[in-house]
Amino acid sequence: MWYIIIGRDAPDSLELRLQARADHLARLHALQDEGRLLLAGPMPAIDCEDPGPAGFVGSVIVAAFADLGAARRWAEADPYRACGAYASVEVQPFRRVLP
Repeated sequence: MWYIIIGRDAPDSLELRLQARADHLARLHALQDEGRLLLAGPMPAIDCEDPGPAGFVGSVIVAAFADLGAARRWAEADPYRACGAYASVEVQPFRRVLP
């Protein structure tokens, strides 16, 4: 089943995010290689493709997992969570309708 993961950034966490980015992306690429990633990306803090020093307010990931527990464990093990860039992580089942 699909699950939506919303990671909410801690205040002033851009530097932490940048330091952990390679490890974060490696996990996403692994999901993609397994055919389990629907989409992933950051949420800019301002209405701009590249927010620069304004940074991000979080990230959204939609991926397939065996169950809600597996999705939560994966989300909690994210490098952004481990380094403190994410202040919180929410995981919910997601039902894809379109496209």
